[in-house]
Amino acid sequence: MPMPNIEEARALSDEELSDEILAVKKELFELRLQKATRQLEKPHQIKLAKHRLGQLMTVEGERSRTKANAVDS
Repeated sequence: MPMPNIEEARALSDEELSDEILAVKKELFELRLQKATRQLEKPHQIKLAKHRLGQLMTVEGERSRTKANAVDS
């Protein structure tokens, strides 16, 4: 399974981005719960979820900094 592409995250609207971040956080919680109970069959999914969450939060931070800079100017 290939790593997610950040361009997909940049194509999302602000609301979709927030929803996706929440969904990935829930998925990561479920994966960690499965790992703790030894039910996780595909441990690489944790790495992919963390990577995706990082991408989404990076895009969210970029947008908030852009908006802050636009207000300051």
